[in-house]
Amino acid sequence: MIQKYPVGIQDFGEIRNNGYLYVDKTQFVYALTTQGKYYFLSRPQRFGKSLLISTLECLFLAKKELFKGLFIEDKWDWAQIYPIIRISFSNIGHKYLGLETAIDRRLEEIARTYEITFSTQTIGHPS
Repeated sequence: MIQKYPVGIQDFGEIRNNGYLYVDKTQFVYALTTQGKYYFLSRPQRFGKSLLISTLECLFLAKKELFKGLFIEDKWDWAQIYPIIRISFSNIGHKYLGLETAIDRRLEEIARTYEITFSTQTIGHPS
């Protein structure tokens, strides 16, 4: 069976669930999650940053079925689920809302998802 190339697809779950070609990089993902403390990911456009973040999200949400047959499958603690807060600055609407308002709105959406109540209503500096 010839596998399809995931051109333009940045969602790990979509790639794995729909039979797209996936080059297993979970050995590096495992090292990233078990070694070191802080990372700054800086790469050119179209270099795979969004797919990496999507892979990490699926991993931390313990979506074990997506990792079947991959390096990390038998090395990860699938019983542990971590809360994920993912903010993509490419689609938060900062171009027409302004950065601060766009971030405020995205944080409000995340807060509703996790049923979190803010003690203040804005990310700006207190008056």
